[in-house]
This record gives sequence, C-alpha cells and structure tokens, in this order.
Amino acid sequence: MKSFASAVRIALAALTRSKGRSLLTGLGILIGIAAVVVVTALGTGARERIGDQIESLGSNLLFVFGQGSQRSGVRVRAGSNFGLTDDDALAIRREASAVAKVAVYAEVKPQVSSEYGNAKIAVVGVEQDYFEVRNYKVDEGRTFTPTEERYKSKVCLIGLTAQQKLFGNTDPIGSYVRIGKYPFRIIGTLQPKGQSQFEDQDDRIIMPIGSWRARVMPTLGNRVQLIMVTAKSPAHIPEAERQIDAILRQIHQIADGDPADFQVRTQAEFRESQEAILGILTALFMAVAGIALLVGGVGVMNIMLVSVTERTREIGIRMAIGAKRRDIQLQFLIEAILLTLFGGLFGIGFAVGVIAILTHTLEWTMRLSFEAVAAAIATSLVVGMVFGFLPAQRASRLDPIEALRHE
Repeated sequence: MKSFASAVRIALAALTRSKGRSLLTGLGILIGIAAVVVVTALGTGARERIGDQIESLGSNLLFVFGQGSQRSGVRVRAGSNFGLTDDDALAIRREASAVAKVAVYAEVKPQVSSEYGNAKIAVVGVEQDYFEVRNYKVDEGRTFTPTEERYKSKVCLIGLTAQQKLFGNTDPIGSYVRIGKYPFRIIGTLQPKGQSQFEDQDDRIIMPIGSWRARVMPTLGNRVQLIMVTAKSPAHIPEAERQIDAILRQIHQIADGDPADFQVRTQAEFRESQEAILGILTALFMAVAGIALLVGGVGVMNIMLVSVTERTREIGIRMAIGAKRRDIQLQFLIEAILLTLFGGLFGIGFAVGVIAILTHTLEWTMRLSFEAVAAAIATSLVVGMVFGFLPAQRASRLDPIEALRHE
C-alpha cells in the first residue's frame, strides 16, 4: 500500500507538471465517455417517450388496417370494395368475445376555416365509442349524442392545436368551422394528448362518422380507413387478435393462409418496431463513441511513450536508488489510469450539461442512471490499463546504466 500510494503521488506530480499535455491527452477520453453517457441517457429517454406515446393511444389497443391483397392473381387495392366497412366493425363487436370496445375511424385533411382564420386540419369521422377506445377526454363542452350521430348532425369537437390555429385564445365552444360548403358547430374541446410517433393528436376535429360521410368525404359502401379495438385486458390481446383475424377472413371470404386484405396490429408491435429502430441508432452512436475512445486510448499510449523517453534519466535515478522494475511499471500504469480517469470524470460532467440542454430543447426526460455513470468510470479505468500497459512495460525494462547516461 505504501508503494502504491507513493506511485499515485508521483503520477499526480508528473501530470501536474504537464497540465496542457494532460488536458489535450484526456480530451479524446472526455469526448468518448461523454458520447457514451449522452447516448445512454438519450436512449433511456427515447424509450420512455415511445412508451408514453404508445400508451397515449389507448389501453389494450388493436388496430385493423385495410391493405391490398391478391385475388385470383389480380392485385386488389386497400381502397377497393374489399376494404374495411362498418359491417366489419359490427361483426367484431358482436362476435369477438375478447373485445371490449370497437370504433371505426375515417380521416381526411381539408382546408378548414373559421371567422378568425383557416388551416389544413385533420377532420375525423368516428363513432361514440372512439372517445373511450382512444382515451380522449372532453375538456369543455360535451361529446355528440347518439341522436346527433344517428341524424348526421353538423356538430364537432376540436383539439387544442386545431383550436389555436383557428381561434387563437378565443373560446371556440358554440362557434362554427366551415369544412367545404358546410358549417359545423363546435360542441366541445378535447383535453390535450400531445404528439405521438404518428401525428399531433391535438391537431384534429372530430365529428360523427355519418356527418363525415354525408358532408366531408362521401364513401361507397360505408367503408372506413381503420377499425380500432380494445381488448378486455392485456391478457386478452392475443385472443382478440386471433378472433378479429378469423371473423374478417370469414366475412371477406379469405381462406386461412391466403394473403388478407386487412392487417391487425397491436401496441406491442408498434413498440417493437420503434425499439428496433432505436436500437440500430443507439448501436451506431455507440460505435462512434467507441471509435472516439479508441482514438483517445491510442493518444494516451503515444503521450505516455513520449513521457517515458523524456523521463529516461529520472527512471534511471529511481532504479539506482532502489526502485524495482514493478515500482516503475506501477508508476506509469497509474499515471495512464489517472489520465483516463480524469478524462472520464470531466466527460461525465460535460455529458450532464449536454443532457440538461437536450432535455430542455427536446422537452422530454433524459435520465442519467447510476449504471451509466459506473460504466463510464469503469471504461475509463479499463482504457487506462490497456493503453498504459505498453508504456509502463517499456519504462520498467529500461537498463539503469543506459538510463543514467541519457541526456
């Protein structure tokens, strides 16, 4: 322990004598460690944000999309007569025992105007159950009634982003928006849901599906773009997916194993696809950070080799007064480790600042975990030991007589 403490003291003194060189040598380590810590925190924050966005879509949610298929060798488009319809939603609601709620969905993005301004906004036609399926809450006013839904009344609800575009800070309840040649009365505003990975969930106007078809975008055969389904519980999701597939194949007369003209997706599948993309990006950034650490480590090794050459006479004097080869080796190895350790600690400090800036800019939480800090410190120590070994070994193998002769 006494020998170790002496080696640490000598190493610190050597680093202090060459502050500029030590700073420049540790810069590569600083950049590499900072990159590792920032990427780790960014990945953690991104995963949490993706999870929050997917959960904001609703609970235990499944999406049924229309898609093209092959029928008797002929390609059928998703928007053809084989697309999804109200009858498909009705069959799922009636026959799927694992399903709790079903809602159809249709959307178009026309120019919408009010007495204060105009903008392109998503106009959505839905059924009453849509609000529960997508977990939309009314902020002020109310939703449309079954009677308004049945008689295709010209009523709608508006999201916060759409409200700001069309009305600014003015209360829109009771006001009208014009879509095409028809005015629609706003009967409610929606509580904000924020941005999802797909869209701004507040940049929309919602109305009864019958009103949408009659006055916004007429469709043949009551076709819809999407059917949203909630399972009774998370455990019922796989069963609900199987039941929906079987029901729609029967209605659309598609044999098992044949390509379907629909696709059932779950929230877990959306999460997995986003996680896969995030994993690739994280691996890419980690590779860049690894290259930075490698370059920094090579820089440490080269500077330490230069230091051995410059301090040859010092090494010879220490050996002449009794220092053993392992003492010389330990001194230079500790010097390299301290150099990379200081670079790592400053890198962590720099990363904390970058994380704070990104958190404020991106407006999502980025957590600097204890594991990331511990891994950064451990990496700094390992880099120091690996790249400091060769200079330490060279210093310990110097011949004392030849070292004393060195000018």
